[in-house]
Amino acid sequence: MIRVADIDTSLGSVEIERKFLLPEAPEWLDDHPSVHIRQGYVAIVPDEVEVRVRETDHGTVLTVKRGHGKVRREEEIELTSDQFRALWPLTEGARLEKRRYSVPHEDLTVEVDVYEGSLDGLAVAEVEFESEGESAEFEPPAWFGRELTGKSEYANESLATHGAPEIQE
Repeated sequence: MIRVADIDTSLGSVEIERKFLLPEAPEWLDDHPSVHIRQGYVAIVPDEVEVRVRETDHGTVLTVKRGHGKVRREEEIELTSDQFRALWPLTEGARLEKRRYSVPHEDLTVEVDVYEGSLDGLAVAEVEFESEGESAEFEPPAWFGRELTGKSEYANESLATHGAPEIQE
């Protein structure tokens, strides 16, 4: 049996991203490619590690993320449909659904997540970067709202387990 604490993600890729709350989902989003995402969390150790399974229009994957905030370690492993179906029941009470749009912005891609179900109405934008320097130099476009990077109440695992936080401006 593998324990979450035994999973070494030090060799995984590094994810550098910033996250922003959108005042509303832009009307023009449907002009961009999108994918439906259904994901659930198998294990969560707040601010340390999360293990999730995700099903999209393109397949299924198990993801382990270690760390919190702007820079985290991430490892993804493709799952068969049978493996996903076997793990999905373990995520009860820790699930979410969303549509992810890919929007080009300068040399980057903005991923806009528009949540469904109990999180309906919530929309966030995430931008991944090659380096921390590139992240620091990024100027968000005018259609972005306030920055959420590092705010644990807006992390997907928190949204899946606790729902949307009260929006405070």
